[in-house]
Amino acid sequence: MEDGLWMRIETSAGFVPSRRGSVGVMPAEEHTSIELAGTDRPGLLSEVCAVLADLHCNVVNAEIWTHNARAAAVVHVTDDSMSCAISDPKRLSMIKELLCNVLKGSDDLKTAKTTLSAPGVMHRERRLHQIMFADRDYERVEKAGVRAVEEGSSRPQVTLLNIEKDYTVVTMRSKDRPKLLFDIVCTLTDMQYVVFHGMVNTGRIEAYQEFYIRHVDGLPISSEAERVRVIQCLEAAIERRASEGLELELCTDDRLGLLSDITRIFRENSLCIRRALISTKGGKAKDTFYVTDVTGNPVDPKIIDSIRAQIGHTALQVKCNSSLAPKLPHQETTMGHFFGNLFKARTFQNFKLIRSYS
Repeated sequence: MEDGLWMRIETSAGFVPSRRGSVGVMPAEEHTSIELAGTDRPGLLSEVCAVLADLHCNVVNAEIWTHNARAAAVVHVTDDSMSCAISDPKRLSMIKELLCNVLKGSDDLKTAKTTLSAPGVMHRERRLHQIMFADRDYERVEKAGVRAVEEGSSRPQVTLLNIEKDYTVVTMRSKDRPKLLFDIVCTLTDMQYVVFHGMVNTGRIEAYQEFYIRHVDGLPISSEAERVRVIQCLEAAIERRASEGLELELCTDDRLGLLSDITRIFRENSLCIRRALISTKGGKAKDTFYVTDVTGNPVDPKIIDSIRAQIGHTALQVKCNSSLAPKLPHQETTMGHFFGNLFKARTFQNFKLIRSYS
């Protein structure tokens, strides 16, 4: 994506491949799907949620990722009075206009265009990878006073090696986490590479992956520029969903404006939301936030105590602090997280993928 924002609103459970600097709308029955992308900044999610609450849009579920000074979100909303998708063209136009204004609050965002998009089918997390890839979040940006997402040995290590003229061998070493393999394969697919052979070893903390790939044209990676781009994109794929910061879990009765109120309290206490997963079911809201201070450092425990006093100690729980997690170890033990709990073992987990063609 060029210097600008990308945002699309569509109503359905699906998607259409993105168009840069665009906003699209299409009515359906269950919910209205909003896709956002732009420069990350403190309070951005709070402002988005405030706009939706003012327009009587109830957030039923959402996922928000931030990486390398970029932000992306897929948000599903319903009409608060009807509990269904929003179909009024004037109201949809107002939503688009106001959300565009919020996203244009960042210095490097210049224009926003309006388009109509037809619905399709897409996995939400897959779509987030595509949005951030199109937004070129893999191009590392250094910002004064802001800590890098990963430092030193904690950053993923990606290497490429061509074997004769047949394959490029990609090896990756990183911290293990849920859905890591999914994120890697999505990114390779979106970059139009085919995986022919693969091996995965995971331990309690570390994951090692090795894939033999070719481009869809049948050729291995052939240039230095392509090699650098693949490394950057795979590093970004690993880092986007990394659980940076303090994990907070909110469980309470759902209501219109709940997310706006919670994110406003976070903003007023100088918390930065690095990633969030929003869900509602049976009149209950269950939301997970990963937060740091505005410089990317751990949050002062006194601030968390103050926030929990405002929201309710039983409603807002502290789950985990990833800043205290151990660095990558020299040797591994116990099980990892690929495919959730699909593979379980007491020591290493091994996964082999072999794809052959006659």
